[in-house]
Amino acid sequence: MRKTKSPKSLWNSTPYGFSQVAYAESGQCVFISGQVAWDKDQSIVGRNDIALQARKCLENLENAINSVGGNLDNIMMLRIYIVSYKPEHGKIISSLLNKFFGEENQPASTWINVQGLASDDFLIEIEAQAIIRESI
Repeated sequence: MRKTKSPKSLWNSTPYGFSQVAYAESGQCVFISGQVAWDKDQSIVGRNDIALQARKCLENLENAINSVGGNLDNIMMLRIYIVSYKPEHGKIISSLLNKFFGEENQPASTWINVQGLASDDFLIEIEAQAIIRESI
């Protein structure tokens, strides 16, 4: 059975038809919706700045996994959607991933170049899947 959570540190996504975090009743599988550069009040962070937006996405991702008793080490897979990807984006994003996840034992990831996201203000969106051994 699916359980959901909308952490108070993230913006409320339920009016849009989805939860920020869904997890299995057993508490082991956690699915985190794509995180964008919105603060909890739905204000954009880092307008037109891929580095600031990527950092905010990763901070939101960390808040989401923490809300169910996990941490970034529990994240197994990332999907990163980047608007109009350019080679210089890769260096910025890789650097931030290394800061958040370390340079060893990193999660698997897929990077996807897209034409746009849900808002023209969003330059990047990061979703994740995690496994937590303890029951949530």
